[in-house]
Amino acid sequence: MTFEDWANGYGVIRHTPETRARVRGLATRLVSDGRARSEADVFAVLAAADRLTSAVMWTVVHMTYADRVDLSGAPLPAEAFKVTPEGHTGGALNVAPAYVGYLAANVLSATTRAWILGQGHCVAAVEAANALVDNLSAAQQGRYGAHEEGLSRLCADFYSYAIGSDGRPSAPLGSHVNPHTAGGISEGGYLGFAEIQYAHMPLPGERLVAILSDGAFEEQRGSDWSERWWRAEDCGLVAPMMVLNGRRIEQRTEVAQDGGAAWLGRHLDVNGFDPITIDGRDPAAYAWAVLEAEARLSLAGAERVAGRADYPVRLPFIIASTVKGFGFPGAGTNAAHNLPLGAVPRTNAPARAAFHAAAAALHLSPGMLSAAREAFLAHESQGRPKERDHALAHRNPAAPVVPASQAPSQGAASAMSAMDAWFVDFVQANPGHRFRVGNPDELSSNQMGRTLERLKHRVNSPEAGAPESVTGAVITALNEEAVIGAALGNKGGLNLAVSYEAFAVKMLGALRQDIIFARQQAEAGQPPQWIGMPLVVTSHTWENGKNQQSHQDPTIGEALLGEMSDVSRVLFPVDAATAVEALRTIYADRGVVACIVASKRPTACVFQPKAAHAAMGCGAAEVEADPDAELQLVAVGAYQLAEARRAAERLRARGRRTSVACILEPGRLRAPRDEYEARFVMGDTELKALFPEGLPRVLISHTRPEPLLGVLRRIDGGPARLRAHGYVSRGGTLDIAGMQFANRCTWAHLVASAAEVLGLRLEELLDAPEQDAVLGRGSPAVLR
Repeated sequence: MTFEDWANGYGVIRHTPETRARVRGLATRLVSDGRARSEADVFAVLAAADRLTSAVMWTVVHMTYADRVDLSGAPLPAEAFKVTPEGHTGGALNVAPAYVGYLAANVLSATTRAWILGQGHCVAAVEAANALVDNLSAAQQGRYGAHEEGLSRLCADFYSYAIGSDGRPSAPLGSHVNPHTAGGISEGGYLGFAEIQYAHMPLPGERLVAILSDGAFEEQRGSDWSERWWRAEDCGLVAPMMVLNGRRIEQRTEVAQDGGAAWLGRHLDVNGFDPITIDGRDPAAYAWAVLEAEARLSLAGAERVAGRADYPVRLPFIIASTVKGFGFPGAGTNAAHNLPLGAVPRTNAPARAAFHAAAAALHLSPGMLSAAREAFLAHESQGRPKERDHALAHRNPAAPVVPASQAPSQGAASAMSAMDAWFVDFVQANPGHRFRVGNPDELSSNQMGRTLERLKHRVNSPEAGAPESVTGAVITALNEEAVIGAALGNKGGLNLAVSYEAFAVKMLGALRQDIIFARQQAEAGQPPQWIGMPLVVTSHTWENGKNQQSHQDPTIGEALLGEMSDVSRVLFPVDAATAVEALRTIYADRGVVACIVASKRPTACVFQPKAAHAAMGCGAAEVEADPDAELQLVAVGAYQLAEARRAAERLRARGRRTSVACILEPGRLRAPRDEYEARFVMGDTELKALFPEGLPRVLISHTRPEPLLGVLRRIDGGPARLRAHGYVSRGGTLDIAGMQFANRCTWAHLVASAAEVLGLRLEELLDAPEQDAVLGRGSPAVLR
C-alpha cells in the first residue's frame, strides 16, 4: 500500500494536507524505530481504518433506523425499517472515527490500550466496531458479528426494549455503555465524570485513551485540573481526546459559541495542557494523535523523573474538530443529535431515499469489508490481548493486608481519629498498592491529620513545612466531583474519600454511576473485583449545627440506601471500634462503594474491637437489655445511640424493662428486592433474635425517619407498635443538643414515644418541666 493509495481516502473519509504530512512523518518514525516493517504496512493499516470507519458509520445508521442490514448494499424495503427509530445518531457517527483510530493506534504500536467513552450514549459506534472486528463480550459472541445475520441482530436489538421474565433487559446491548459492551468500564451516562477520572485510571505501564465530549466540558469543571494530578512516578499514559462537534442536544456548545477549536486551544493552554488539534472526521488523525500524545507525555514525564524539569507536565489534549453527525443528512444541525432524517423511513419515502443515498456513500462490499477487518485481527501475531481485555476492563488487585483494629474501647474517643490511626497502619501494610485519598479541603479538621502527614497533598510546588508533596496521594480540591473522581478512577489501587456529609451529596452522581455499573456487571456474571471504596462522611448533620442548615443534611446516606445494598453499602458506626471495623469490612470486600457516616467528636466507646467485628458482620447488635424486655429502643448513629441509652436509663428508673439495639448497616435488615440482595441481607432467624416479633419499638435515626422506615419494614410492627425519630429538616445555628431538640430526637422525646407504644401516661415517665419541654411549651435546657 502506497502513501498515495491511503491519501485518496474512502467514501466520506478524506485526509487534509495536515493529516497527510503528520501520517507520512509517523510512518517514517515507526519504521526507523523498528515498530513497523515498512511504511507500506503503516499505510495499509490506515487505509483499512478508513474503510472500517465507513462500515461502522454504515452500521450505526442502520442501528438507528433499520431492523436489519443487507451487506450487498441493496436498498431496504420499507418494512425493514423500524416503526419507532431511536439512537443518539450524530454523536455515534462522530465517535466512529475516534474509536477506529484508537484501534488503529493499537495495531500500529502492537499495544492494547484501555479506553473509556465519556459520552456513553454514543455506544452504537463502539458496538458496531466491536461486531465488525470480532471484539465481542461473552454474552455477545454468537449473537453479533461481521456477517449479515450478526449485524442484523445488532440492529434489531438496538433500542428493542426487550425484557426478560426477571425484569432485566434481555439483549446484551443498551443505549449506553453497559457491562456487555466489550471493554466497557463506565456507562458514561453522567456527562463529565470520565473527565475527572481518566488521569487517575491507568497504573504505571498502562495506557488509556479517553474519548470525551465537548458538551461534557460544560459539566464537571474539575477536568481542567487533570494536569495537576498526573505524575510519571505513579500514573500510566493518558490520551484525552475531545470530539468537538460544537452542539449539545438543542443548541451549540459554549465552546462553539466562544470561538470553537481555536478558543478551546487557548483555554487549554492557559490551564496547563498541550492542545493538539486534529481533523475529527479522520481515523488516521486520531491514530496519529494518540501516538503523538503518548510520545509527548512520556518524554515530559521522563524529564521530570530525571529532575530536569518541574511538575506539572503540559498534558497533551487532543481536540478533534468535526460537525455533529458528519457523513449523514442533518449533519451540523440540532436534528443530528437523535434522528437526523427528520422523518421515519418506514412510512416516509423521501426519508427512505435520503437514508439509502447516505448509506450508499458509506457502504463497503463484503470483500472489501473482509480485507479491512484483517488489519484489525492481528492480536495473536502481535502477542497482545483483544481490546475487550484491556488492563482496566478486568481490575483484580492483590488482596490488601487489613491490619487488626487497635481502636480504643474505654471512655470516649473520636471515631474519625480512630479511623485515621488505623488507616495509617493500612497504608504502611500495603506499600505495593497505589493510594488515592479524595479530600475537599478538610482532612485535618475532620480528624485525619495522621493520614495527611503520611500521604500528603499532591501539589506541584510543595510549601515548606506543610504536608505537601509532588507525589502526594491526597487529591485536594474544593470540588467534590473532582476528588471523588480520583478515588473512583483508581480501581487498580486503594482508595478513600472524606467529606462533610452535607457536601457529599455533590458526589452522588459519580457514586451512583459506579454503583449501578458494578451491579450490572454482577448480574452479567462478571462481578467487579476492584477493592471496596469507602466514602467517609463526617462533620455531619448532628455535629454541624454551628454552620447553619446548609451543613445539616443526611441525604447522601438516604440516597445510597435506595441503591442495591449488596453494592451500595451505607454504614453508621456508633463508636471508635465500629468505625474502624467499617473500614476493615469495606477493604475486605470487592466491587462495592460504601458510605460510612462517622462522628469526629469524641463519643462513648461502646464496643471492644472483637465485638465490633461481630456486630459489623451482621449489621446490627444488642447494646444492653433487661430480661424479658417490654420495649426496644433502636438507634442508627452514634449520637442517636447515646440518646437511646439515656432514654433507657429513665425508663428503667420508672420500672420499665428496656433493651437497646443499634443498627450499623440498615441495608442488611431490608426486605431483599432480588436474589443478590437476598444473599446479602440478614436471615429471618438472626433478625428475630435481635428484633423479636411483637415487641414495641422506638427508632431513632441519624437520617430522616421516613427513608429508614421503608428500609426497616421487617422490624416494623405498624404505627401502634413503632415510633420513629430522626432529622425532620429543622436546624440553624445550634449546638448538638439544640439540633436534637429541634428535630425531636432527645432522650425525652424517645421516652414520650415509649409512653405512647406502651399505653402509658406521659407523667408516668417524665417530670413536669420535662413534659413541658417535650410538648414545646417549656425550656429545652431541662433536657440537656
